[in-house]
Amino acid sequence: MGHNRGRRTQADRDAITIEIGYAFVSASFAAALVFCGVYGPALAFDLYPTAEGTLVVAGGLLAAVVFVLRVTHLLWRFARRPENDGR
Repeated sequence: MGHNRGRRTQADRDAITIEIGYAFVSASFAAALVFCGVYGPALAFDLYPTAEGTLVVAGGLLAAVVFVLRVTHLLWRFARRPENDGR
């Protein structure tokens, strides 16, 4: 506590903003691909309504997990780079 690691420069803040934006956009794209991959068979085949509902729920859950993991991975990796140590 009480360690002053210095103020971030505008370039540091810009890099963080860009990295967060990239993380959310790429995570959204990955989640959409996962959802479409899971729910796609419901669109291609005539499935029972319960099977279609199950695919929607499974696709949504898997997409949410992929989204969170992707954002976490990218931001964790960004924070661990030596040039982002706050000095």
